[in-house]
Amino acid sequence: MSLFSQIFTWWSGQTLGTRIWTARNGEKVGEDEQGNIFYRSTDGARRWVIYNGEIEASRVSPEWHGWLHHTYQSPPTEVPLARKKWEKPHKENLTGTVAAYHPPGSILSPATNVRADYEAWSPE
Repeated sequence: MSLFSQIFTWWSGQTLGTRIWTARNGEKVGEDEQGNIFYRSTDGARRWVIYNGEIEASRVSPEWHGWLHHTYQSPPTEVPLARKKWEKPHKENLTGTVAAYHPPGSILSPATNVRADYEAWSPE
């Protein structure tokens, strides 16, 4: 990322100010499977994440989300969250993307062209 974009943009990664704050006050705690890096302040009061790529909160897994919001005191790298056998793996919010869910019969669904029970309205 260029120096210009680090100074003036926040949506494409960490800014220059965040980089300096993290270098001075941050202690790396861990990294998730998507490459997001999690930090805490040296006194442990503040916690934050530096996203790898697009800044989207739904990309943070439930384990790390709980740690970021002080629900869990220990990060998932030290004490992994117990998983149930019926739990599905975390997936980010896909709304607005090509991989978004479209119910059967939706005009956006690639599988169906037109619903069989649909009849277009026409004025008399």
